[in-house]
Amino acid sequence: MNSLCEPDAFGRVRSLRALFRALGVTIALAGAILPSLAQTPLRVAAAADLGPVLPPILEQFQKATGIHAEATFEASAALTSQIQNGAPFDLFLSADLSYPKKLIDAGLADAAGSADSTTPIIYARGTLVLWTRKDSHLSAPSLDLLRGSELKRLAIANPERAPYGRAAVAALTSLKLYDNLKPRLVTAENISQTAQFVDSGNADAGLISLTSALTPRLSASGSYFVIPRELYPPIEQGAVIVSKTSLRPAAHQLLEFLLSGPIQAQLAKGGLTPVK
Repeated sequence: MNSLCEPDAFGRVRSLRALFRALGVTIALAGAILPSLAQTPLRVAAAADLGPVLPPILEQFQKATGIHAEATFEASAALTSQIQNGAPFDLFLSADLSYPKKLIDAGLADAAGSADSTTPIIYARGTLVLWTRKDSHLSAPSLDLLRGSELKRLAIANPERAPYGRAAVAALTSLKLYDNLKPRLVTAENISQTAQFVDSGNADAGLISLTSALTPRLSASGSYFVIPRELYPPIEQGAVIVSKTSLRPAAHQLLEFLLSGPIQAQLAKGGLTPVK
């Protein structure tokens, strides 16, 4: 009887050994995968005007919390389209309120944690400036420069896609200069590209964000004039959390970090008006 059972016993042992080996491989794979899941970065869709100021803040955030965040900088409209099409962002930092509100209305984002979850959280306000290169043939940047005939090419962000572009058009319209300057406008995709156009000489002057004008490069190579705020609607920059995120607590932490006193003061130094 023993001899008849031995083959089955050996077979079971071999099967168990094979199972343990398979389990070992599975556990090893899980051990390799789980840490990478735990280190999934917080993905931030960030308006182009944040390019000069947000990266060091994200580094400080990681040091303070251990949470690694990565930002993609583009025009607010472009980022909105990407989120609508399922791009895997966790947090959206727009240059205005209309684009994040559009996502809220579509059920794709929310402002959970605020008093009104249907309204984007305002984290800063932007400032529009007129910038020219120091080696330019133009006179110093001013409203008179916009009114004069020496300005041949004026760069602005696309008003259909970038809040700073809409602000630029509003300011020129308020000054009753838009129709006169329209043939001379050079339109960029976003406010960062607008700054590049005028810095590279593809435009004589540019209506850009103060965040761009205060960068070391543009501070050294040019000068700016602050466009009076009464000439354009406030550039209120709003944040929302993308509904599909699996990192909601981390997104909340980053928002709280942005709204903290020290970071608001840092944003102010970079060209954004703090909300606190």
